[in-house]
Amino acid sequence: MSKHESPPGVTPAPSVCRSRVPGLKAAAACAVGAMALALPASGLSAPVSQRSRPPMTPPGMLTQLPGSSGCLVDRATPRRGCEPVRALRGPGPLLGSNAVAVSPDGNNLYVASARSDALAVFRRNRATGQLTQVAGPAGCVAASRAAGCGLAVGLVGPNSVAVSPDGNNVYATSVNSSAVTIFQRNQTTGALTQLPGPAGCLATTATPDCASATALNGPDVVAVSPDGKNVYVGAFFGSAVLAFARDGSTGALTQLPGTSGCIAASNAGCARGLALNQPEGLAISGDGTNVYVAAALSAAVDVLARTPATGALTQASDGTGCLTSTPLNGCGTARALRGADAVAVSADDRNLYVTAGLSQSIAMFNRASGSGRLTQPVGASGCVMNLVARGCGPGRRLIDPEGLVVSPDGANLYATAFLSGALDVFDRQPSTGALMQKPGRLGCFVTMAKRDCTPGRGGLHGTSSAVISPDGKYLYAVANASNSVTVFRIAR
Repeated sequence: MSKHESPPGVTPAPSVCRSRVPGLKAAAACAVGAMALALPASGLSAPVSQRSRPPMTPPGMLTQLPGSSGCLVDRATPRRGCEPVRALRGPGPLLGSNAVAVSPDGNNLYVASARSDALAVFRRNRATGQLTQVAGPAGCVAASRAAGCGLAVGLVGPNSVAVSPDGNNVYATSVNSSAVTIFQRNQTTGALTQLPGPAGCLATTATPDCASATALNGPDVVAVSPDGKNVYVGAFFGSAVLAFARDGSTGALTQLPGTSGCIAASNAGCARGLALNQPEGLAISGDGTNVYVAAALSAAVDVLARTPATGALTQASDGTGCLTSTPLNGCGTARALRGADAVAVSADDRNLYVTAGLSQSIAMFNRASGSGRLTQPVGASGCVMNLVARGCGPGRRLIDPEGLVVSPDGANLYATAFLSGALDVFDRQPSTGALMQKPGRLGCFVTMAKRDCTPGRGGLHGTSSAVISPDGKYLYAVANASNSVTVFRIAR
């Protein structure tokens, strides 16, 4: 069966089929969502008698903050018990698994809100995890001045956001305008100001307000290198990864010259890459020597070598530069990568994780120090999969998994599932990287009460992205259909 086809007799899920995002992602979501939502949950753990031992809070367990501190929703769709805020319509669209970011100092949280054409800006209490939004332009920037936001050029359908390691800049991709918007960040207030003129925006076509960039067609993800010297962008419709040099004083971006400026499946101005069709996820190793890309249509994870001195990217063609679930000359093979989406590298740089919507899975890889080469363990330790394991470990509520984040201490991994509206909680084995979902209701949060999951207040419909505070104490999840940010405390 083709990746673009629904299984026989399956009617696509109406809510997903109305998505504005064309192509593989929407078709896959329709087919997988209708099939998976019709199946019962599995992998339930037997209840534990509380009479035999006193209650305790397992490490890594999530607890939603009480009252309105635990959820924020757009004021156009208020929910009882949640804090109404501005510019939070459609956070984390179907193309957007990195739609939320926390500043390195932990003082601010930024959310890409596609239907608001805005970035919502929140001040964060580092002690309590609570978020507040100030009035006026300091609380949001948008393509128009609606909701009292500051004005930003190119911010049409923003879907990914990243903060530079020095905290001076914020970068946002916008799939609808095929643009990258560059902001200066006020480190005292967290407010954003777009860089003036063409320095503040990159687009496929140069305009008085935006400079041009090769292969920047439908950008889906943006990341800043740990040394702050480079910014990398994955272009979904351009099937390319773009490389930019970053000005350390202003944050302005300049695409690297010639074919060093991009690597693509097929683009005359870029270096030729393998298995790079429709990249959705992108992550940089902590040592700065590799950029890893999840390519949805190629069912692949790509291994790109980064030269720290220049920021240029290269890909090997000897089978180590890409791993795919469908055999491809020049690539190795791996399981559970159909519809590859988000990528995360563990803080110790030893493991890499990839969500895959069509496989309903999370694939795990061991990363070799120095070369950055990936190998997938055999058997169940190499992946977790929703419902039917098929050689993978069992997972629950992993219906179209989108985003994922590994805790700073490496003890846990958290995954968002767009179609099931779930936030899944996994224990991570530090020595091997293997994942095991927490048992019973500890293992997931959902909007509606389920016997195998904990209900979350405020709504988790279309959960797409999550981020953990730098101190590892709080997690923030954004949900597209619920127009919300949900705030959790992490037990330690």
